Amino acid sequence: MASIEDWRGDLERWLEPFLTGLSHPARRAMCPLYVAGLIGLGDRKSVQPMAARAEGVGYDRLHHFISAGIWDERPLEQALLVEADRLVGGPDAVLVVDDTTMPKKGRHSVGVAPQYASSLGKNANCQTLVSLTLARGEVPVMVGLRLFLPEIWTGDAERMVRAGVPDDRQAARTKPEIAIAEVDRVREAGLRFGCVLADAGYGSSAPFRQALSERGLSWAVGIARRNKVYPTDVAMIFPVPGRGRPRKRHVPDQVSVAVETVLDAVPWRAVSWRRGTKGRLTARFAAIRVRTADGPTQRIGTMGNQHLPGEDVWLIGEHRSSGERKYYLSNLPADADLKTLAGAIKARWICEQAHQQLKEELGLDHFEGRSWIGLHRHALMTMMAYAFLQSRRLAAAGRKKKNPMPAAATHHAGNPAGHSRLPQPAAADVLPAMQRAHRPLTPKLNLPK
Repeated sequence: MASIEDWRGDLERWLEPFLTGLSHPARRAMCPLYVAGLIGLGDRKSVQPMAARAEGVGYDRLHHFISAGIWDERPLEQALLVEADRLVGGPDAVLVVDDTTMPKKGRHSVGVAPQYASSLGKNANCQTLVSLTLARGEVPVMVGLRLFLPEIWTGDAERMVRAGVPDDRQAARTKPEIAIAEVDRVREAGLRFGCVLADAGYGSSAPFRQALSERGLSWAVGIARRNKVYPTDVAMIFPVPGRGRPRKRHVPDQVSVAVETVLDAVPWRAVSWRRGTKGRLTARFAAIRVRTADGPTQRIGTMGNQHLPGEDVWLIGEHRSSGERKYYLSNLPADADLKTLAGAIKARWICEQAHQQLKEELGLDHFEGRSWIGLHRHALMTMMAYAFLQSRRLAAAGRKKKNPMPAAATHHAGNPAGHSRLPQPAAADVLPAMQRAHRPLTPKLNLPK
């Protein structure tokens, strides 16, 4: 079992590329202490209890580093992206767009407002962070967390100033708009991935899908059952009016139809996309090529304004064993088979595991400050801690695979393409047992003692 000195020494070495971006010696000293505090013992990962558990560091110094110090987080964000790409980046990786909520009392913490909290399944007073997760197989690495500001905040300039919201973040932005800005940021940094995944909260936004396509990205996203599409053979025509002036704009020769109606007429079949802890994961799927109904609006006779046909994409339906049905759109190639489409759609689940582990194990939702900069720095440190633990998980799995096995692929840190074939490591093979009293997640994050 690794000693405290073992993992702390590993952490200090692992953090060296991050620390080069911190010019002041005090900040270079505080950063490892903060990340180690998130990883180490203790149920509460806010500044005061972490400072109390640390040796030789006071609360004031740790608090100043995370909430008040004047330093640039961008070099650390860049180093995180470089490490994430080394661990799991590549053309067969996926970039998952989602959001996570953190229940919060009061009204002064930045971004807190009554809004839908996915973790509670209802409206509650909370903060919402738009997240980006890079994943390959069953190994996620969180690479982006950005706060969403509700209208009650963007409409109150004085409130934003008190919370330290930067001038360039005070304008109202939707979650899809924040997500696209984050996608641009990680792409500019060189992060490699093959497909963008998102749930219906993002996929139902036509501008979000169109922005991904404009950037030449492949995507597979959830949509609402009432979203409409056109048949692929829809044509644009100039109908001859019965009276009055001739039409100046063309219109589709068919009407758009709700996706649930379209898939009712398509054959469904069982598809298994991967093996879970209780065997193969299987559901019934159906897929058909369609045209999106998200083009410019045009008045069409008595139907009023209608969206014109847009991109040629896949419409996919999922019928779960619970009886629930889900619907998706994807611009994956027209020759993709149903198993490929199902596998892409279901790869999104990994971000939920990452959200839960960042909260339960690393204290993402434990920050007690009120400022924009403090919250985002705390979120950045939790992502760095998570990436460190994933690097150890992969390294341990790589060592395990060095045992001679005829068909085994040897893991190497410079060969990310091999990560998707790594076996799920046992807890004892990765790091010492997790420090928590509640039931562990599967797969485990394995926090060191």
